[in-house]
Amino acid sequence: MRHLTVLSRFAAGAAIAVSLALAAPAAAQEVKIAVAADVTSIDPHFFNLFPNNNIAEHIFDKLVQMDPDSRMIPGAATSWKTIDDKTWEFKLRKGIKFHDGSELTADDVVFSINRVPNVPNSPGPFTAYTKAIQKMEVVDPYTIRFHYAVPYPLAPNDLSTVYIVSKKVATGASTEDFNLGKATVGSGRYKFVRYVNGDRVELVRNDNYWGEKPAYEKVTFRIIKNEATRMAALLSGDMDAIEQPPTADLARLKGDPKFTLTSKISHRVIYFNFDHLSRSSPFVTSKDGKPLDKNLLQDVRVRRAISKAINRPAIAERVMEGQAIPSGQLVSEKLFGNNPALKPEAYDPEGAKKLLAEAGYPNGFNLTIHGPAGRYVNDEKIVQAVAQMLSRVGITSKVETAPMGPYSGRASKQEFSFHMVGWGASTGEASSPLRSLLATFDRDKGLGAVNWGRYSNPRVDYLIEQALQQVSDENRKIMLQRATDMAMQDLGIMPIHFQFTMWATKKNVQYTPRTDEYTLAFQFRPLDKVAAN
Repeated sequence: MRHLTVLSRFAAGAAIAVSLALAAPAAAQEVKIAVAADVTSIDPHFFNLFPNNNIAEHIFDKLVQMDPDSRMIPGAATSWKTIDDKTWEFKLRKGIKFHDGSELTADDVVFSINRVPNVPNSPGPFTAYTKAIQKMEVVDPYTIRFHYAVPYPLAPNDLSTVYIVSKKVATGASTEDFNLGKATVGSGRYKFVRYVNGDRVELVRNDNYWGEKPAYEKVTFRIIKNEATRMAALLSGDMDAIEQPPTADLARLKGDPKFTLTSKISHRVIYFNFDHLSRSSPFVTSKDGKPLDKNLLQDVRVRRAISKAINRPAIAERVMEGQAIPSGQLVSEKLFGNNPALKPEAYDPEGAKKLLAEAGYPNGFNLTIHGPAGRYVNDEKIVQAVAQMLSRVGITSKVETAPMGPYSGRASKQEFSFHMVGWGASTGEASSPLRSLLATFDRDKGLGAVNWGRYSNPRVDYLIEQALQQVSDENRKIMLQRATDMAMQDLGIMPIHFQFTMWATKKNVQYTPRTDEYTLAFQFRPLDKVAAN
């Protein structure tokens, strides 16, 4: 059954590849794209952060790729199958060349996976997707076997997240060597030209790429965090496309024939982390401003009160201009492991006040809410709206935001009490957020890598680890649903909504929207070329 499933995915991938190939013009052109968030590194193993991965998708290959609907398709591997219940075999595509002309082989795959846990100072490693591998066996230059201690059905999903670097070039290379281009030798559709932190990434087409060639020869990603400035760059003609156009300008874009607006529901959940540590939480005080002798956020009644105080439909409709769906769990109904029984918390300010009184805080408390600036759609506005809602039930709230780089660095060190972030289920199922955001932090197991609130529940851990071993899709789905339900009852994290991802382009540029939110240069095409085909 597993083998048949993989074959059906191959068929879907082949169909997509054929359709894309029909629309591939050969003329050399340039596309300029404005992205909304900082790229903190070009090192594809340094930080499992979306903006970094978005660039890595252009430069490096992975064994398994994802199509625009987050379905697995062949990448550097042409096929994969189970040899036994604990062993997966991947067959590599022959003739893949790195940008320096050397061939990609199984040795490069082994090197890349071994490198993942050994990148110094990584604030969010990819280890959740590699730690389960007990041993890698190179059968021949184009065949590699992955051995696991237990049955492990998610090997292809996991390996769709790990980028392959050149062993020859990257051995001994630092993250800064990648940022400077010294080690940035991949086998992807584009070659690295230049990275200017906080400003831009420049790429040039790899004409020796094994698959379909991108339409544009040159790509410039401009990092423009301010949404009004991003919009102005599109209107002025400086940019051919932008991601995350301001929601307030959507009607204008829809009514202007010079531009095209494209959107798609994302697999990203926007959520808040609570401080679950036993301490005096750093940004919670009594009403008179004095530190508390215990962390009140460890009380589920307080967490539930906060959740009830938030009007999710109002945020989706007013703050997000209808470009979001309120959420009570980790993945949308489109993804594997969604629990249909879990609904968004109902807005109930009186219920929130009652819970606060039961917990011993009838007059509320003071709270500083932290959030990123310019990383997610309307992120600062969401945090401000939540602060206003909490203040109405007695939780006097103020807001502090910062760019994602310094913000994530602080969040990963548990410096906040209550903070907003987002997570995209890159593997296409609920196991991704469960093991990264809610599993107890365990560096040796690679679990809880982005569990910045340090939530911990042994029963949830057990269900997650058991789910990862289930060969039966139905059994795995049931366990993922149970783990999600338990973690949501605990409010290990607090989901707010699933956001839509939007792109605005000039009328002569077309983009294929993606559920994974990636803004990929190779999926932009000149509209006249598309029409001609």
